[in-house]
Amino acid sequence: MPQIPIIMPQLGESIAEAAIVNFLVPPGAVVAAGQDLIEVETNKATMTVTSPCAGSVVVYSVQLQESYPVGAVLGQIEATAAEIEEAGLDVPVPDPDAEVDAPAPSAAKLDGYRVQPTVRGLPVPANAAGASYLSPRLKARMNELGLHAADLAGIAGSGAAGRVTIDDFEKFIASLEKQKMSKASSMRVAVADAMRRSWTRPIATVGLPVQLDILLAHRKASNPKPGPALYALRALAIALSESSAPAGRLVGSKVIHPSAIDVGFAVEAEDGVLVPVIRNADQRPLKELVSRYNELVELARERKLPAEATGGSIATVTNYGTFGLVWATPIPLPEQTLVLGMGAGRRMPHWDEAKQQFVPVTEAYLTLSFDHRVLDGGGAGRLLARIADLMRHPELL
Repeated sequence: MPQIPIIMPQLGESIAEAAIVNFLVPPGAVVAAGQDLIEVETNKATMTVTSPCAGSVVVYSVQLQESYPVGAVLGQIEATAAEIEEAGLDVPVPDPDAEVDAPAPSAAKLDGYRVQPTVRGLPVPANAAGASYLSPRLKARMNELGLHAADLAGIAGSGAAGRVTIDDFEKFIASLEKQKMSKASSMRVAVADAMRRSWTRPIATVGLPVQLDILLAHRKASNPKPGPALYALRALAIALSESSAPAGRLVGSKVIHPSAIDVGFAVEAEDGVLVPVIRNADQRPLKELVSRYNELVELARERKLPAEATGGSIATVTNYGTFGLVWATPIPLPEQTLVLGMGAGRRMPHWDEAKQQFVPVTEAYLTLSFDHRVLDGGGAGRLLARIADLMRHPELL
């Protein structure tokens, strides 16, 4: 009976590979066309590979916790000619005795194989190198091992002007073998890569306090109840809809304005942070955003965000106050100019002019980190002041 290969599909924009997490049906099981067969994990989500046609699973030719590139043969489905025709397949039947693809090396191996860490929607290649004073020989050796200049930050160079020589580098690599190592997850590699590229730009941060008492009272009376970060997201979206230039990206000598106010928000997931996106956040009132926001939070924590809910955002909101932090300087993603941060609320004394005395208020700091090439301190301060004003008038959101 003919056999049809189970192929690793293209799982998302620029995603080159995925790791095998779980086999959902055993070999010998009868399956339907489109039935989930294998659970795989990319650097941003857990997804499934489905059966190309009805039939029975003959064999899986891959191993758990190993990574395989898009297009790799993961196993075989035995099917009748009628089942193959019904699925609309017209491919050569592979030789069942043919040698299966060898497992791809893991990202932790320094053997010349380079995993392409990706974050959906990034406008630059994930393997873009940072600027550094490195000799051509050293650059070639680092490229061979898939390393970046940032990986050498801890090496004291012995060359002229403190440059890292090839001997310094080889001693550093040899010393790593003597130390305890743990494999970095694909998400950690992707986050590190994005932050390395973000830091090639001049990033600055401004901040100011905002009173939350009116906002908290509004939230208490609302049904459903928006989270504090959603208030900040909606305020940012309205402020950017009034003037989108601060969210533009500088490319050459032109500032590219955003075509839509799509705003992301940071969600802590296992070993990293995911950024689901709310599309057209300026066009939908706060009350209508609550259910979508909560849905995206849960999907992000499960690492099952759909492709349409990631990438392409113009700014991010992060509520680092959930960790008890009062102030922080988050870094915008490479595709973005802005990230709005919100610290923990605290009871603080505030001078009341009418009462001529200090009164307790709930106050939190807002921070705005921005690409200083696009925005200056004055413009950033005015944008942040507008966001704070909107948060003090939640009925406008």
